[in-house]
Amino acid sequence: MNEQNPYRESVPPLSSEIIRPLWSVMIPTYNCASYLRETLKSVLAQDPGADMMQIEVVDDCSTQDDPKSVVEELGGDRVSFYQQPQNVGHIKNFQTCLERAKGQLVHLLHGDDCVRPGFYQKMQSLFESNPEIGAAFCRHIHMDEKGHWHYISPLERLESGILDNWLEQIAVRQRIQTPSMVVRRDVYEKLGGFDRRLSWTEDWEMWIRIAAHYPVGYEVEPLALYRQHSSSSTSKKVQIGEDIQDLRRAINIVKDYLPDTRRAVLTKQALKNYAFYALQTARLFTLNGDRNSALNQLKEAMQCNTSLGIIYTVLKLRLKLLASTLKAQSQN
Repeated sequence: MNEQNPYRESVPPLSSEIIRPLWSVMIPTYNCASYLRETLKSVLAQDPGADMMQIEVVDDCSTQDDPKSVVEELGGDRVSFYQQPQNVGHIKNFQTCLERAKGQLVHLLHGDDCVRPGFYQKMQSLFESNPEIGAAFCRHIHMDEKGHWHYISPLERLESGILDNWLEQIAVRQRIQTPSMVVRRDVYEKLGGFDRRLSWTEDWEMWIRIAAHYPVGYEVEPLALYRQHSSSSTSKKVQIGEDIQDLRRAINIVKDYLPDTRRAVLTKQALKNYAFYALQTARLFTLNGDRNSALNQLKEAMQCNTSLGIIYTVLKLRLKLLASTLKAQSQN
């Protein structure tokens, strides 16, 4: 089932002579050493020992801080550190994490995210109880720069276990944040790494790709913490509408993973979902007086879907933006 694709690198299998732990906790970083201490503490508090878990920080040649010193301070000899010789971008840095992972289960944990107590034990139990799954994820908590919780992802089912009809659910809307996901390494070996055509939605594409080939497990307890930054590159992408453009690219890629009889319906639903998502973002920008960002999101909403409901909302928000602009001009 080895998936060959020019836009994603392969993940070579490991030699049978290598002694492998169960877990590889791979922590990609770039200019986030101020959060890395909290990330490492959350992992080390659950550390089952070097025989069971590899812990490694993979830094994309940070220029604004010193992640190595944080690793040495907190991890000592327990946490490995690898630094790229030059900045390679987050997709290539993720690829390095996958290649350097020695464990049977790979957990990509961004250097500004965290896990809650019990994450590794509960996820391990999920894989042991359901050996056929290729990946598993738990509910996640969104937090801000200061670690304040904002909301918890909704329940996908009432009890932990294997998700039913998961491909169709994940194909129409991103429902997972990376720190909540664990993937068997041999799944990456068969399906390849993250897609270089994507700059923001590479994780969503990967989760859909996995769901197209394997059952996926689910843990109902929220055991992962995902951090959102107001000044992050993600926020800048939203301001120019690049987030929606990248979502459309992902939707175009993953349609080939879907059943022939459902492909058109699911693709249309995904585009409609993200048209509404763009409209919600445009409303927030409008309320904050950010006219250009709001207009960018409105433009991208129309690129996703041109139903009457979408057109009506776009026109309504554009009129509101025009009114606020005229009011500002009259006051000057």
